[in-house]
Amino acid sequence: MNVDRLTAIDVHTHVEQDGHGSFSLDEELLDASAAYFRAGQDRTPTVVAIAEHYRARDMAAVVFTVDASTGLGHPALSSEEVLDAAARFPDTLIPFGSVDPHTAGPERIRELVARGARGFKFHPSLQAFSPDDRAYYPLYEAIAEAGVPALFHTGQTGIGAGLPGGRGIRLRLSAPMLLDDVAADFPRLNIVLAHPSVPWQDEAIAIATHKANVFIDLSGWRPKYFPPQLVRAADTVLRDKVLFGSDFPVVTPDRWLADFAQLPIRDEVRPLILKDNAVALLGLS
Repeated sequence: MNVDRLTAIDVHTHVEQDGHGSFSLDEELLDASAAYFRAGQDRTPTVVAIAEHYRARDMAAVVFTVDASTGLGHPALSSEEVLDAAARFPDTLIPFGSVDPHTAGPERIRELVARGARGFKFHPSLQAFSPDDRAYYPLYEAIAEAGVPALFHTGQTGIGAGLPGGRGIRLRLSAPMLLDDVAADFPRLNIVLAHPSVPWQDEAIAIATHKANVFIDLSGWRPKYFPPQLVRAADTVLRDKVLFGSDFPVVTPDRWLADFAQLPIRDEVRPLILKDNAVALLGLS
């Protein structure tokens, strides 16, 4: 990948449909998510659609699905298919794998890395697991050994929002402080706390400030809604540890970047957030 030609790297985009017409979530959850984000665009992009969207903007994108087969009782999209499809667009796409933490072991991690996974995505609330449970430490050890990052959803989620009981999805599992133990126990594992971690933003900032191996991506919220302490940290103490992410398709890069341009971020910090920090984290240079 020629990073010099890129204007930005979006570290958080979702593949929601495979090439066979299967979707990552059931219809009720997709509809609830679209309503929560007021998403007017296509809610279920394929790998090809994401590649076309970002290539047209001279951007690169990290792409992944979420294997929540056990947590949601819904068949997951194939990480192998995501990896193979993304391999057709090496100038634009950086594929991550996803594993069901209830059923996968270290060998599954190694298989996906061999297939081309450049990192792994976890969503504790959807996958119904507490990330600090030592039962899942063998997964983290395998990821650390592979030298690729692990990206964890943190904070509120639009999936299940507004439904009775939130469809059983538990927000507490995505509290960022649950990842402090993981970061301490796996100092060689780079961890990305995805999203402004509302309502636990101060926890995320504290962990990223304290742990050299913890980063924050800014996806899932339009920047005009960012908590002020996150904006201050991104411009100062965390300027080398904050990453541009949109959460495409529910938030598009165009909408995100238009808002970001209005934030009080110094000119010398903006390139770090938009591209340079991701280049270093993902080993793209």
